[in-house]
Amino acid sequence: MKKLTPVVIEAGKLFEEGFHAAKEVRHKGVVDLVTQYDVAVEELLKKHLAEVMPEFTLIGEESGDEQMRAGKAIYIDPIDGTTNFIHKIPVCAISVGVWVDGVPAAGIVYNPILNELFAAEAGVGAFHNGCPIRVSETVELQQSLLSTGFPYTKVEMGRDFRWVIETMKSLLPFTQDIRRLGAASVDLCYVANGIFDGFYECNLKPWDVAAGILLVTEAGGRISNHRGEPYRLGDPIIVATNGKNHDALLEKIADYERIEHETSS
Repeated sequence: MKKLTPVVIEAGKLFEEGFHAAKEVRHKGVVDLVTQYDVAVEELLKKHLAEVMPEFTLIGEESGDEQMRAGKAIYIDPIDGTTNFIHKIPVCAISVGVWVDGVPAAGIVYNPILNELFAAEAGVGAFHNGCPIRVSETVELQQSLLSTGFPYTKVEMGRDFRWVIETMKSLLPFTQDIRRLGAASVDLCYVANGIFDGFYECNLKPWDVAAGILLVTEAGGRISNHRGEPYRLGDPIIVATNGKNHDALLEKIADYERIEHETSS
């Protein structure tokens, strides 16, 4: 963590510059956007991380790396919440997750716009701006404030879109409410910090969650896939909670496999 933090803070200066600057926006997909700052922040992170942690494989969102299962891997999302970043909505962050042999070892999520740095180290705990954090104590799903996200694949109106709509219909009446911030790494941090009582989303990539997973678990929370099994990078659904309302949340989430079968029929 001592090696990781200064690198992320340094990259945060470029992130903050880009947030306030005019941007060149390109489309990776119909609604999946990228700016020159996504690329520049990732290049800066990879350059300095390669210097201080040379034994690790660096896997970034914008560089098209394919070695997703390297024994020692650092998953980098230079700007999680690019759409927010473009529109100057201050819910966006750098996310860097360190994994060793398929297990999270350290993670940082840094939002320089709001001056929020979340950090976790396996066996050490989770922290917000240096102060220890814990998940909430909410037990009842009806009293739980949840967060979620909508995948870019929604434009296809296929399986992912149907899963989002079915889950929202099944879940929304039985919660306090549901928020959609637009940055999964921040959602996970807010679960770890007790702001949200739970989070769920489909079709996330390893760099979206690699840091946040450790933050939640080190803060006393629980992470699983939609079947209640330990979440593995690449699973179609992630569910993160304070652990007390986890099973109740799982009961309301739509059956992803059924929707996949119906869509392909």
